[in-house]
Amino acid sequence: MVSQGGRLIRRFIRFITFIDLPIKKKFFLFSVGVLFWFLAMTTVATVALVTINCKYSRIVNQTLPHERVVQTISRNLRLLKISGVTLCEREVVDEVNHQGELARRYLEEIRAAISSLALGGDLGSCLESSANADGEGASFCGMEDPTGITYLRQMSVVVEEIAKGSESLYALKVDSLEHHRGSREDLDRVHLQLRRALEQAEELSASYSAQSLSLYQSDTGQIAEIIRLTAYSMATVFLVAVLLLVIFTRWISESIAKPVRAIIRQIHSLGTGDVDLTNKIAITSKDEIGTLSGEFNTLMETVYGMTMFKNVIEEDSTLQDIYGRLGEAFEREAKCRDYVIYEVKENHRDMIVVNPLGVAADDLSCYADILSQCDLCRAKKTGHLISSLAFPGVCKQFKGENGEQHVCIPMNVGGRIGGVVQFLFYPDADGSCDNHEVNSRIFKAEAYIKQSLSVIEAKRLMNALRESALKDPLTGLYNRRFLQEHAQLIISGVLRRQKNVGLLMCDLDYFKQVNDKYGHDTGDIVLRDTAHLIRSALREADFVIRFGGEEFLVLLVDINEGEALEVAEKIRETVAAAKIKIPGGAISKTVSLGVSEFPKDTEAFWQAIKYADVALYRAKEEGRNRSLRFTPEMWSGNEF
Repeated sequence: MVSQGGRLIRRFIRFITFIDLPIKKKFFLFSVGVLFWFLAMTTVATVALVTINCKYSRIVNQTLPHERVVQTISRNLRLLKISGVTLCEREVVDEVNHQGELARRYLEEIRAAISSLALGGDLGSCLESSANADGEGASFCGMEDPTGITYLRQMSVVVEEIAKGSESLYALKVDSLEHHRGSREDLDRVHLQLRRALEQAEELSASYSAQSLSLYQSDTGQIAEIIRLTAYSMATVFLVAVLLLVIFTRWISESIAKPVRAIIRQIHSLGTGDVDLTNKIAITSKDEIGTLSGEFNTLMETVYGMTMFKNVIEEDSTLQDIYGRLGEAFEREAKCRDYVIYEVKENHRDMIVVNPLGVAADDLSCYADILSQCDLCRAKKTGHLISSLAFPGVCKQFKGENGEQHVCIPMNVGGRIGGVVQFLFYPDADGSCDNHEVNSRIFKAEAYIKQSLSVIEAKRLMNALRESALKDPLTGLYNRRFLQEHAQLIISGVLRRQKNVGLLMCDLDYFKQVNDKYGHDTGDIVLRDTAHLIRSALREADFVIRFGGEEFLVLLVDINEGEALEVAEKIRETVAAAKIKIPGGAISKTVSLGVSEFPKDTEAFWQAIKYADVALYRAKEEGRNRSLRFTPEMWSGNEF
């Protein structure tokens, strides 16, 4: 459960950090994130501005206008109170009438103000002298809040009482002046009632003004708080946005830059040869960078593998070892299990199969004619890659049985085609081959072929040089150095098989007379033709060595007792019967041969050669043109 929970947490973290998303989507979501925070800041600012605007609009369109109208009502109430006192004190009818008119005007202004508060209107029409100062043309809304409606209702009732009281006071005062009716007590009583009504109205206005002031202070306080909170919110959003921007920018840049730096280091290591395959590039994502890192790790392994492959085959001693390792690379790295490696011989005509070994000519996918006439092979002849997948039936020498396809790659060794590698591919169940998969395998196989070409060229050159060092340039036979280097190998094989080696020491009779009479050029012709005659009388497994001057040593491998003398006679007769063509005619020559056998005559190989030489000189002493088998009586020396 703990491990599962940890995996879920890691998956969630990878999800919210976009680790496995493609780079394009990462930058798209990064841009969306930046836009989101800008929108968040814009939203906070917009909400704050809308809220402030609402609060400010209520202050401007309701609270302040209503308060100013209420102050107008309060002022008119005070004027009514003064007018009532003045009316009671005046004793002249005209002055009383004037105060009565003022009272009516004040009441009309109060009623108009109350109507404006109820319905809304122009502030300038409600404020007499102050309208021109700062309220002209300003409109406001009617009271809609419960407190304002209650104020209007109560104020309307009280104003009507004030109007009745004012009219009663005015009528009573006029009646007392004109008709001398009514007492002072009645006038004071009515005036007292009027004053109480006015005081009640003033209390209502004062109470509403206090509530308006409280509402104004609340709104202004809320506006200030909104501004403060908006500033904090904007700052917080900005800081969070900047922090996330820095984190994600650094993370995204590092997720790209870190693998790239690692790739650069690996490329540098590859260039300097200091490659450490254990220090692979860490794959931390499934995006293009992760894919690039994985492919680069594979590339490094491939390059390192090819480098090691080349180092290994450079240390191989034979071409056959190289061909074997090349085949292993085909199977292991390129997944090509059906292949044939052909090598073109030095005569540029013959071609042999070098891997896999032991394949019969009839088992090849090509006709056997290419082995004796390699130019029939299209890849060898053109020097280009030949593919039946790209061009069906391109090579007429390919049998193409059972629907199999082939790709043949020529091996350009030292400026000429030194071999051909043939890959075979078989169709799937639907009768087709996956060309993409085949091309991928061929690409890897071709890379290993190219790595091996320089080594193959060097090995073939070394073999040629070694061959030339071990062969006599005049006769084409092996020389004495070959015998010195390979004697132990020949001896070991013979002893292991419990067989004998026949040793024939041959010498041309009277060869010095040929040089003296016909010249050294003719002598060379005689030596060369004699070597050819000796070679023609032997088996393929036997060796002919030019031992020195006109002497030849023949090694008859795995013979039975007595067979060596028979072969010696065959050589002698072959040479004696031949006519050697020389400038100006033809001559006949004879040879003398001494025969010994190893290990029958002696367990010392070089002593057996000496025995054959002793027998040769005995043959010359007895008249030449003869073969003699070594006998112990011929040996007079005490030691070899």
